[in-house]
Amino acid sequence: MALGSREKKIIKASWIAIGGNAFLAVLKIVVGLIAGSLAVVADGVDSASDILTSLITLYTAHIIARPPNIRYPYGYQKADTIATKALSFIIFFAGAQLALSSIDNLTDPVVASMPGTISIYIIIISIVGKFLLTGYLRRTGKAVESAMLIANARNMENDVIISVSVLLGLILTFVFNLPLIDKITALLVSIYIMVVAFRIFMESNRDLMDGVEDSHVYTQIIKVVKETDGAENPHRIRVRKMAHLLLIALDVEVDGKLSLKEAHEIGAQIEKGIKMEVQNVYDILVHIEPIGNVEPDEVFGVSEDILKK
Repeated sequence: MALGSREKKIIKASWIAIGGNAFLAVLKIVVGLIAGSLAVVADGVDSASDILTSLITLYTAHIIARPPNIRYPYGYQKADTIATKALSFIIFFAGAQLALSSIDNLTDPVVASMPGTISIYIIIISIVGKFLLTGYLRRTGKAVESAMLIANARNMENDVIISVSVLLGLILTFVFNLPLIDKITALLVSIYIMVVAFRIFMESNRDLMDGVEDSHVYTQIIKVVKETDGAENPHRIRVRKMAHLLLIALDVEVDGKLSLKEAHEIGAQIEKGIKMEVQNVYDILVHIEPIGNVEPDEVFGVSEDILKK
């Protein structure tokens, strides 16, 4: 199975993310335990969960490279969306585990000791490292239009915010000589992780429900049909995403007296026009109907009247 350029870029980005997160996770967990900072350990566990998310994107890149077959005639591109959904569960689970651990430590009657000052330097290293990883993953994700890479970038972007909050918590811990602040910071970090996971989960629902983020694509399709000689009344337009690609289906009316060949040529012109107007089109299905054909049961799809409302 030969990998395409898009899949190779996703694999490369995943390996870089795995290596970077592994280094930061080990560094923060080890130093956090030695320095006695629960917040630093929590940040390290979050980085460790990022290794798993990157492994998922790595495996998914190999799946989406598979060609279409009799079981999956559209191919495996939608594995990108499924992987994004899986990432949200993993991120949420990591946050929940941190929350339970933080609550347990907050209710522990044993008096906590002050964390070591080395924890501050480790968090600064983490902020710089995560910032660089975030920028790289976001650029790559946008370049190849991969929802799972963008989701992973957002997760690491949140890691930067988390590390900054941990740094502020440590500074306040030393300023006020109050170890409790470190524990509270760890709990707040865990809650933030769960919120981010929920947002990613909800956003991936759109692709699984065959929705599109930018409804402007319908305007583009209608524009193409109106500019095509002999084509009228574009309706029942359906656009759905398959990873970064679009599947488009629509009904168009033509003169009922035209020959089959003439009607087919109009449909072919519409397909060509849409591919020139809309980016990342995977497939187009144009259903030709005679002018005046009314189907009252056609309650789905988009028409020009709906866009004007």
